[in-house]
Amino acid sequence: MKTGLSLEEMAAEITRQRSLKEDYLVDTRNLQMAPHSGQVYLHIFNGKEECVEPMQVNSIAHRQLGAHLHIPAAYYDRMLEEDPALLAQNVNTWLYRSPSRRIVRTMGGTARAFLSDRYRRLDNFEIASAVLPIIGQMKDARFESCQVTDSMMYLKVVNTRLEAEVSPGDIVQAGMIISNSEVGTGAVNVQPLVYRLVCSNGMIVNDARTRRNHVGRVNKLEEAYRLYSDKTLEADDRAFLMKLQDTVKAAVEETRFARVVDLMKTAAKTEMTTDDIPGTVRMASREFHITESEEKGILQHLIEGKDLSLYGLSNAVTRYSQDVESYDRATELESIGYNILSMPAGTWRRINQPAA
Repeated sequence: MKTGLSLEEMAAEITRQRSLKEDYLVDTRNLQMAPHSGQVYLHIFNGKEECVEPMQVNSIAHRQLGAHLHIPAAYYDRMLEEDPALLAQNVNTWLYRSPSRRIVRTMGGTARAFLSDRYRRLDNFEIASAVLPIIGQMKDARFESCQVTDSMMYLKVVNTRLEAEVSPGDIVQAGMIISNSEVGTGAVNVQPLVYRLVCSNGMIVNDARTRRNHVGRVNKLEEAYRLYSDKTLEADDRAFLMKLQDTVKAAVEETRFARVVDLMKTAAKTEMTTDDIPGTVRMASREFHITESEEKGILQHLIEGKDLSLYGLSNAVTRYSQDVESYDRATELESIGYNILSMPAGTWRRINQPAA
């Protein structure tokens, strides 16, 4: 499992970020993009008066803005790189010709998300405030890794009390991952995970989760521009946070953990065809959207692990997740490790066919 922040560091970071956040509900005709010194900035107007300081735009907001305006991503990126003035002209034209109400989420003077007016905020601070006390009451629970990225917050917890042996000396423990996105790239999720002690691997169980999408009632726009200020949590949000607490209490569940351990034991007996190990890794990489550079690292860990089974391949993927720079991608690879472990028998036979 990739090393992240300590719990204390993460708590300090989400508290710091909370003080820097401002959200605006805006008619798109009151938005303008303008180039300056090779970059583009987003301006918010109320009539002729500019309401806030011009904002830089991060990569997530750029992608959401382009998608909303139906500007192809490759063309958007080329204009941003080669001709910011042309990009601003395109964006401003379609913002005005196809008016709508959008929520612009900002932090520290940077636009970080461009979202629907139905977007329901369930922010990291509120999620953490709901779940941390519950986890703190769990005997033998340990925060193994935490992180806050531009797109997600992650809390990865291991319960050292609940463990099993896949093979002699190969101990795994039950755990859970709680994740949330404030910028529209993911729902609130609680998922089981399995932690392998021998190499600190984490594997996220994808077929057992509780989630809540960030969708609510349409936010009303009473003026051309107004601050989208903090509100007291509405009743359905409070109810969800209570359900989230109950889900966290039940997430490390013995029966579910036992099923995953049985799956691991079966996979450990499912051998790879040794005629073409690189070919099997290549086929699995294509099936599960693993890049060519990642494939090379996974093959190396598979060879070093000396376990040429379906279980060994799955562990090679989760072990490689510790090597990637992006914490978001590392977490995706932890999920892919489980997808490989639990793939249908027919898919495995197709991937693991001998070389011609």
